[in-house]
Amino acid sequence: MKLEMFINFDGNCREAVEFYAKVFKSGIGEILTYGEAPPDPENPVPEADRDRICYAGIPMGGMIVMFMDMPSDFPLAVGNNINPTVNMDDKDEITRIFNELKEGGKVFMELQKTFYSEWYGMVQDKFGIIWHLLHYVQQ
Repeated sequence: MKLEMFINFDGNCREAVEFYAKVFKSGIGEILTYGEAPPDPENPVPEADRDRICYAGIPMGGMIVMFMDMPSDFPLAVGNNINPTVNMDDKDEITRIFNELKEGGKVFMELQKTFYSEWYGMVQDKFGIIWHLLHYVQQ
């Protein structure tokens, strides 16, 4: 089984991809706009969507996280459209990521010990995505 995830945006996908690549210390893979996609005469790309991102990928945690701007005629529910969870062994790295994600965002739960994790926090970043960050200690 392969886990894949798309995170959707409303016109600011390129900015988000650059931000997440920095936060997670990852490179940016292919970025493709709707205007660069092969033409489909039956479904032409509206001019308003030509520069929107239809695909971008960032390697993260052994998988490729995929990103896209929704087409202008498809509504987006920002914030609850996905809740990525980052689970790491390195408590300091979780803290760093949490602190970068909260810049310009909103903290729902500060990093702390919980009954289910040695270090857990929940934060909404400046793009409206809610992230869960946690550290399990194996016993």
